[in-house]
Amino acid sequence: MNLRPHLLKCVLALAALVLAAVPSARAETHVQVSLVSAQASIQPGQKFTVALRLVHDEHWHTYWINPGTGLVTSLNWTLPAGFTAGDIQWPAPHVLKDHTGTVVGNGYEGDVLLPVTLTTPANLKPGSSVTLAAGAEWLMCDEVCMPGDAQVSLTLPVTAEAPAPDATWGAKVTAAVAALPRADAAWSVSATRAAKSVTLTVKPVSGQPAATPSPADLHFFADDNYVAYEQPQDVKADGKGGFVLTLPISPDGPANAKRLVGVLTAEHGWLPDGSLRGLRVDVDFNGAAAAASPAAATGTPPPAAGSLIGTLALALIGGLILNLMPCVFPVLGIKILGFVNQSGNERGKVVAHGLVFALGVLLSFWTLAGVLALLRSGGAQLGWGFQLQSPGFVFMLAALMLVFALNMSGLFEFGLAATGVGSGLQSKSGYVGSFFTGVLATVVATPCSAPFLAPALGAALALPVAESFLIFTAIAVGLALPYLLLSIFPQAVKVLPRPGAWMETFKQFMAFPLYATVGYLIWVLAGQASESGLLMALFGLVLVAMGVWFYGRWNAPGASAGRARFGLIAGVAVLALGGWTGWPQAPAANEVTWEKWSPETVAKLRAEGRIVYVDFTARWCATCQANKKLVFHSQEVLEYFRTKKIATLRGDWTNKDPQITAELAAYHRSAVPFNLIWMPGKADPVLLPELLTPDTVLTALKAP
Repeated sequence: MNLRPHLLKCVLALAALVLAAVPSARAETHVQVSLVSAQASIQPGQKFTVALRLVHDEHWHTYWINPGTGLVTSLNWTLPAGFTAGDIQWPAPHVLKDHTGTVVGNGYEGDVLLPVTLTTPANLKPGSSVTLAAGAEWLMCDEVCMPGDAQVSLTLPVTAEAPAPDATWGAKVTAAVAALPRADAAWSVSATRAAKSVTLTVKPVSGQPAATPSPADLHFFADDNYVAYEQPQDVKADGKGGFVLTLPISPDGPANAKRLVGVLTAEHGWLPDGSLRGLRVDVDFNGAAAAASPAAATGTPPPAAGSLIGTLALALIGGLILNLMPCVFPVLGIKILGFVNQSGNERGKVVAHGLVFALGVLLSFWTLAGVLALLRSGGAQLGWGFQLQSPGFVFMLAALMLVFALNMSGLFEFGLAATGVGSGLQSKSGYVGSFFTGVLATVVATPCSAPFLAPALGAALALPVAESFLIFTAIAVGLALPYLLLSIFPQAVKVLPRPGAWMETFKQFMAFPLYATVGYLIWVLAGQASESGLLMALFGLVLVAMGVWFYGRWNAPGASAGRARFGLIAGVAVLALGGWTGWPQAPAANEVTWEKWSPETVAKLRAEGRIVYVDFTARWCATCQANKKLVFHSQEVLEYFRTKKIATLRGDWTNKDPQITAELAAYHRSAVPFNLIWMPGKADPVLLPELLTPDTVLTALKAP
């Protein structure tokens, strides 16, 4: 892995902190900023465009929305009442390099305009004037980097008549807006994804005028860092006027990206007149085939026997290192506790438990290798740790870890026959416990890729089945080896402390790594489930905890048979309810897709004649969540929204948002939920009550 970008990020962050604390350093600036307007005046209730102008000293640069190693330029507006400002509209960026030619990010040099669209309130009085102010912050770099900030402002008169262009900046700002990246009918774009790269295909559309750029002129910039900014991109002409780009996936990008979003630049333009330097790309990944093997990708022969031995060695070392990974540490703690419990037993039992644990690891890895081989033969695209791509599996594993943690915290105790993992090691059921501890170690270890494990796994997913099984076996042996050594050599067991009262404290302490693992799995689930789905998963985990509490509370030592039976039945019932409540549901076929609310989006959709439904909401608003659950899980509502092609916008007020606050104030509201419907041909929206039902929403939509 190339560590240079990560080192640069650390250095830049440290430099920013140091420079921020030294006032004299902030006095020097290599970027001059100002606020300029496309119009000489503004009108009440109308949109207008201003731009942040950045003039860079020679060799200095600032950064784009996905900066690479730097920090994105930002504006913090201070506007008169009723004014709203949109986001910065980013021109097509350039690849930034240092004096050695090394790529350091994406951004701008020279004289650059960053347009922003603002909207004036309808009650603005002609003849007055307004001052627009903002705090600009940026990072400027040459051979060194330093943060910059400045207060910028602009005063404009208010007129009743249509404003004229600004004499100095009108044409320049208008040209900057016209040159912003956009999709164009002359070009069609598609993308597919493999294990480590994305293939982006750009084709000219028949009958449309298009330019003929050179492959050397093309470069793709990902908005979300999904594509590694610092690595070279392979660009080839397809012989039919189009291009095929192979883009390396960044290890730091979003893990579950479903779309390729960014800008594809052509230095001499995508249109015949040389205009449109940046082509906006926003496409689903589709038609992605299984990842090609290294041999197919490079044209080299399969690895020789010597390289296979080296790969097996890496796999063994990687398995050993897995024991140190955060996701395996909880299982390590459980197993160490088991060895402490059995440290007074004879050597034969200790060895037997170690061997049974190793068998559980081996059989689990062989099962996983078989599943991977079977799916790969069917053409599925797989990566290591693929089971964590299943929301259901993630929820189940989080619930399992939570149960183990509560057990170790002393909330309840299983009987010897039901312990399953890490306890009861001195009886027959203890061997079952050792076996399933090995299974659990495999389940939680597979998402981790230690430094030596990554190349071994890459080979295992590409090699023939027999050799792939050998590599998985080596990983399993490495993972189980510390436990085997601890069990086979009696002197290693003898140095462990004897059982005693301290063990209960140790056991409870070891619950906290399990709670941390539950937190990590919830974070993973948050990237896979919808907002409401994540909330239900959290409620489900609460019910799981309540279920085991019922079991533990009514199954305390000395409890009567009837009391224990009640605890078991109630515990199982609540546990099952927790699983049913929290289990991630597949989205409905016609489920509503929410877009981000903005006044510009509302205006655009209304101009298209669409019905626009707006939901102002917040995560901390319980009524909002109840409304969504009740209304947008109604099949009648979903079907009506689908057939009428109703546009759905969401204004999320979870964090402070001045634009949403101003919009609520315009309707004399100061709280959420607030839902409204813009009907075609009507000047004012339909305002809905705070508490919604499917009938309330449908009646408002169907009203004449």
